[in-house]
Amino acid sequence: MTMLSFRVADAEAEELRRWVEALGVDRSEFLREALHRQLVRLRSEDDASKVERTSPTENEMALAQVAEWGPAEDWTDWHDASR
Repeated sequence: MTMLSFRVADAEAEELRRWVEALGVDRSEFLREALHRQLVRLRSEDDASKVERTSPTENEMALAQVAEWGPAEDWTDWHDASR
């Protein structure tokens, strides 16, 4: 595990202190979780932009065609079957 150290504005440090007290968590745990969530979000956005830049494969296009089929049968009347 690597130790990170950084500076923040006094107002943000105070808000962080209030939140960790209210949540009953350790400040380091709170910051680790916040960093983790931010990195996951950034990776997801990066993955999405990579997908948008590539053409869909033949297999992916086959799935898109299946999605356009819609429901095979009308099942809306089944809610009356138990009556």
